[in-house]
Amino acid sequence: MDIAKELIAQYGYFAIYGMLALGVIGLPVPDEILMTFVGYLTSTSVLNFKLAVLVSFLGAITGMMGSFFLGRKLGKPLLTSHGKWIKLTPARLAMAERWFERYGPWTIVIGYYIPGIRHLTCYFSGISGMGKRQYFLYAGVGSLSWCIVFNLIGYYIGVIT
Repeated sequence: MDIAKELIAQYGYFAIYGMLALGVIGLPVPDEILMTFVGYLTSTSVLNFKLAVLVSFLGAITGMMGSFFLGRKLGKPLLTSHGKWIKLTPARLAMAERWFERYGPWTIVIGYYIPGIRHLTCYFSGISGMGKRQYFLYAGVGSLSWCIVFNLIGYYIGVIT
């Protein structure tokens, strides 16, 4: 987290955008802690709340779209050829695809609040062949609500301390 603090201190909103975009793709960035810290910075007037939410949303949605397209282009062939290493047989993959086609849109919205699941839903949306517009709608709702909630948590932590 010290690196995140340094990056935000030096690059401000650009650092928030970049860290969230890379974190959603799957790099080890503590997204929830980052968002709470950004919210805290808005309570101390270091950052503007509305701009912080907007930049956070744009970073998150950029990462989600990147993951979606990676899943669409590389996901199925990669899982088909190397899935055996993680005990993912073609039958299990087909079962996961059917489940995701049925519940996928809401999984994207709800899964955004669960670390690890957030990353998988993005990739599985692409793998399952979900439409870009549908994905963008549900991913947008999930990421915007997530950004607002965690920025508010950080903001109120800053207000009460």
